[in-house]
Amino acid sequence: MSSYQTEKSHTIREIEQQPTLWLKAVKQFSEEKENMKTFLKGIEKKHGTVRVIFTGAGTSAFIGETIYPHVRREIRNRGWEAECISTTNLTAAPYYYLDANIPTVMVSFARSGNSPESIAAVEIAEGMVEDFYEITITCNREGALARRQRGEEEQLVLLLPEEANDKGLAMTSSYSTMMLTALYLFSDDKEKFEQQFEQLAKSGEEMLQASKEVIPQLLEQSFSKLVYLGSGVFEGLSRESSLKFLELTGGKYPTMYDTTLGFRHGPKSFLDQETLSVVFISNNQYTRQYDLDMLIELFNEKNRGPVVAISGIADSEIAKHSDQHLIVSANEELEDMYLAFPYITFAQLFAFEKSLHSGISPDNPSPDGVINRVVQGVHIYPYGEEK
Repeated sequence: MSSYQTEKSHTIREIEQQPTLWLKAVKQFSEEKENMKTFLKGIEKKHGTVRVIFTGAGTSAFIGETIYPHVRREIRNRGWEAECISTTNLTAAPYYYLDANIPTVMVSFARSGNSPESIAAVEIAEGMVEDFYEITITCNREGALARRQRGEEEQLVLLLPEEANDKGLAMTSSYSTMMLTALYLFSDDKEKFEQQFEQLAKSGEEMLQASKEVIPQLLEQSFSKLVYLGSGVFEGLSRESSLKFLELTGGKYPTMYDTTLGFRHGPKSFLDQETLSVVFISNNQYTRQYDLDMLIELFNEKNRGPVVAISGIADSEIAKHSDQHLIVSANEELEDMYLAFPYITFAQLFAFEKSLHSGISPDNPSPDGVINRVVQGVHIYPYGEEK
């Protein structure tokens, strides 16, 4: 009997529920889209230039790293600019990142909304930036970020469906559903977005099923290290994927991530016969060329472990130059940002299965408390600008 049948943990439930949860979240936020539009339009009317900072800690920060290249292209016609800066950096060194005279919208991603750095980053920014607006995307209506009180023109709180508030230690459905929420918020064509997720939910279900067939074969392979590679939005996705494996296996297996072009610039020294490599292949015709070059190079290396390719397009070259190839059944014109949703389900499920395979509990892979569901041991110091 497979672990999918025997292990009824929070983590596997939260991974498998994602396609259904995506549709539920889209339906919920479609009823709030006028409020979203009003909030953003209000800021746009006041300021010609606006800076949007996506922020969070750990996986919540990696949501921003994944989506900001896509969102910055979506909002530049408004005169807005998007970037991602973690709360851990904003809190520790705000003087590098915050500008008093630039109107700023801080979009905070928070599963619990109680991480000390997440609260501190918003409070410091509110004190430093003259025109400061905050958007909180959170899974916990009782969290400190959700309960902050500011004027309706200065603050927007988007609460996710309750199921997105993962009970397992590692963030899974909270990651993808908060990512979806931010994309919906900044999407100019919300009706098209809603239609896309009808298909993406099906693709997510199919990717989960395909992963369940491929992952047992990967677990039979000898590997002790893992690397994820991807370009553009897939760099942030690769970082989250590598973290998920590291977290769920209790740090037992070293992981890393990089861009497909960046991997050659030193990090490729990580590669040996014990390294499993996963390449997220772009649907963009131009970017795809670089991904394929790296895939072929990896496959032809003598000193390498298994090579896995995940793509949105069937391609004989990919099949020829990978040990395992998973294909997302979606329109070939689908942008990479949306491919990220089925792609991440493979990474989550792979991490879950390797955790079980290694005799680790996925819900509590760090029983000695090295890491916790809500970070512990952070001391926040008062911040005042130097005179």
